[in-house]
Amino acid sequence: MEPTRDRDEVFSKAVKAGKRTYFFDVKETKSGDKYITITESKRKFGNEEGTFTYEKHKIFLYKEDNKKFLDALSGVISFVETGIEPIFEEENEDNGFKTDILDDFSFDIKD
Repeated sequence: MEPTRDRDEVFSKAVKAGKRTYFFDVKETKSGDKYITITESKRKFGNEEGTFTYEKHKIFLYKEDNKKFLDALSGVISFVETGIEPIFEEENEDNGFKTDILDDFSFDIKD
């Protein structure tokens, strides 16, 4: 029997990594355009309730951004593995922002 999927889901891959699971899902809009959702799901134990809950974080990656996303991800992974800083394209042609401007952002990361 075929597994049940969301109406718009056309492909899915789950990657288990310790307490986390990453889901890479390809979905399709009503007009037939495909996009990717990347979901991190982390299992947590609630001491007060005595039950497990799942904390989820999701990003959407649209087709026009695939190459930029993959290039940036590959560069960052390469830096983690080698310690050699990658060279990125200087300008984002969509909005004219330079990538070094984006380096000024910081995010609060919760574990």
